[in-house]
Amino acid sequence: MFASRGTRAPRWLYRGAISASKARTESSVGNVAEVVSGIIQDVRQGGNAALDKYCLKFDRVPHKRLSESDIEGCLKACSSQELADVKYAQNNIRRFAQLQRDSMKDVEVETQPGVILGHKHLPIRNVGCYVPGGKFPMIASAHMSVLTAKVAGCERVLACTAPMPGGDPGRPPNLTVVAMHMAGADEIYLMGGAQAIAAMAYGTETIGSVDFIAGPGNAFVAEAKKQVFGKVGIDLLAGPTETLLLCDDSVDAEITTADLLGQAEHGYNTPAILVTTSEKLAMDTIARIEQELKIIPTAETAAVSWRDWGEVIVVDSDAEMLEVADEIAGEHVQVMHRNWDYFKQNLRNYGGLFLGVETNVAYGDKVIGTNHTLPTQTSGRYTGGLWVGKFIKTHTYQHISKEASVEVGDYCSRLCGYENFAGHKEQADVRLRRWKPGYDTKYYEGSQNQTLLSRPGAK
Repeated sequence: MFASRGTRAPRWLYRGAISASKARTESSVGNVAEVVSGIIQDVRQGGNAALDKYCLKFDRVPHKRLSESDIEGCLKACSSQELADVKYAQNNIRRFAQLQRDSMKDVEVETQPGVILGHKHLPIRNVGCYVPGGKFPMIASAHMSVLTAKVAGCERVLACTAPMPGGDPGRPPNLTVVAMHMAGADEIYLMGGAQAIAAMAYGTETIGSVDFIAGPGNAFVAEAKKQVFGKVGIDLLAGPTETLLLCDDSVDAEITTADLLGQAEHGYNTPAILVTTSEKLAMDTIARIEQELKIIPTAETAAVSWRDWGEVIVVDSDAEMLEVADEIAGEHVQVMHRNWDYFKQNLRNYGGLFLGVETNVAYGDKVIGTNHTLPTQTSGRYTGGLWVGKFIKTHTYQHISKEASVEVGDYCSRLCGYENFAGHKEQADVRLRRWKPGYDTKYYEGSQNQTLLSRPGAK
């Protein structure tokens, strides 16, 4: 790693045991592909019975489509403050998604006399949105996927999440269901895991398949999305969350500790990385994290992530910090630096960028308006995160005049001939014979396409 740098390399003052032994592109869970493949094939072939086999195994109850009365029960279970908070977050997310949608313009232009080319932005008709549940029900993922799909104009949006763990089996995560409903979901199901992805992709006797699946999830959900891609489209491979802090000495260890552990609590396999030009900040952060892990309520998960996946890296300059960050391509990149604009202007590979000490990843995760479904495991090198444009297809079209057809056809006929595509060439030639007086169709012959022969029967 970091093989491209000069004589001095970044120094790890702390590196989790698993982080040191795995590439950033590797899954943090072993045997995922094989397990997920079996689940998908079972659900694809066995429909509801296979789906419920896995739902019973992992969620303790069969899958269920929530009725209007079920949703009403979830609404009644939520406080007025909870509902107001969800509404505030959804207003912010809707506003930014609508701004993004408005930026996507249809195009129609006459590129040369008689040639009209254009493109149209068309929403995907059937969409499935996966909302993570379990110990940490991801209420915000309902806003990020369902609401964004509806802003895009998707006609049918199916949303699913797992029932609550522990307690009575089959309990819905009330506020998550309410968020799905408020965001505009047309169908809401209690089902989670790779089996839910398979059901959305292939359908069952009672669940209509979708054309596109969006939403984050654990390693099994991310792998399931990878394996159904092709049958359906997917937003991106958003696996276990990651956070990367880029800091100089203008920030203190209280802030860096909070921002690292704020993401490490997601699960047992969350990379949380600090890259800094300040060795003092690095040492202070390591010490403070150890103290904080003794008191925070989510230490059970955060401590394991920090032990196995945490990193503290010291670099010599902002330029080196930029290079390290681009290579890591972190999901969340938080820049707390006197000159954060330098990173805004120059950083190329990341999921979402959080600039200045005033903001943080939690704002983006929950409420501020940008989408929290972001690329992980270095996929920020080739894609951005979920946004309204992911739910929209861009289709081109063309129409031309007869005069333009003659001009374009002349070139097209010869270009097809160079490639020995006689059928393609004839598509141009049949129009040229009609609309270009005296046109003599020629065929190319010879390995170098040098010999022109007249069309048999040509006059």
